[in-house]
Order: sequence, then C-alpha cells, then structure tokens
Amino acid sequence: MTAYLAPIEQPQGLRLKLVYFLSRRRFGSVPTPISVFSSRVPAQFLSFFGKVSKLDKKLVLPASTARIVREQVARTNSCLFCVDIARWDAMKRSPEDVTRMDALAEYRTSPLFSDAERAALDYASELTISKHVEPETFDRLARFYSEREICEIVWLVASEHLYNMSNHGLNIGSDGLCQLRAERLSASR
Repeated sequence: MTAYLAPIEQPQGLRLKLVYFLSRRRFGSVPTPISVFSSRVPAQFLSFFGKVSKLDKKLVLPASTARIVREQVARTNSCLFCVDIARWDAMKRSPEDVTRMDALAEYRTSPLFSDAERAALDYASELTISKHVEPETFDRLARFYSEREICEIVWLVASEHLYNMSNHGLNIGSDGLCQLRAERLSASR
C-alpha cells in the first residue's frame, strides 16, 4: 500500500527534525503518518497527537483494557498502521499482550478476557460500527465501569478514530514495525 502523498524525507524545522531523529531511534524508521501527515501540517498537529498520548497516561481505566479497546477500534476500522504499531508495542511489553491481541477476534468466548473487558469491547465495537450504542450495551458496560471509566472508553474510541481516519484519508498502511523490531532484536544478539 502506497500513501497518496510521498513521505517527506528531509523535514523542515527543528522540532520535526527532532521527531524524525527520535522516531528512527525508537522504531528503526520514521513512521509513515509522521513523514506523510505530520510533516505537512503545523507543529500544533504533532503536538496534539502527543497530548493524546499524555492524556492516555492519566486514565484510571486499566492500561491493558485501554490497549485492547484501541486495538479493537483499529481492527474494526481496518487501520493497518494502528494495528501494526499496537502489535509492535505489545511485542515490546510482553508475550501475554501479543496473545491477547491475537485473540481479540474471539474475545466473546476467549478465557483471556474478563466479562468487564467483553462489555468494553462490545461497547467499543458497536460504537465504532453503528456510531451509536444500544441501551442494553451501555447498561452492561455500566455494571463494570464507573462513569469516569465509561467516559475514558468513549475517549479511547473517539481518539482512535482520529488516528484511523488520518491514516485512511492518506492511504497509509502498515509500516511493518513488528518486522523491524524482530530484525533489530536479531541484530542485537
């Protein structure tokens, strides 16, 4: 899959040059959303994406639940870049996280997910697909999560859509980051 706009290899401005440097150090390459999208818009856009990450760190929702909700939305929206980078991050964290991501298609029956997580995933899936949620789905979610946690789940769905639609709009697909990480691990042995 080729992005509709060519990546900008040599960014302008000190901030973007720093982002490229840090991205290469962290991922082994500059992720396509940065080189295609962020490099063409004002620095405030890149700053906004950084703020989304900072806000995610302030969630009271368990981090493992936040990760699977984001992944479910990305999978439902077929955002290959987001699925790829989430898997890369999971590979970095633990084999259990990768196993849970691999089992997401069967979350309703898999013993790897709690009833609370199933309720959150049903809610996220329904909201992503239908753009609304049935009262029964909301009521089941509310049995497991506080009002704040419910709002955080909504935030995760909405902000993941931002990432997904930014990538879809420019035909940005997977960067193969999981493969890059595997290559970097082999090289370091």
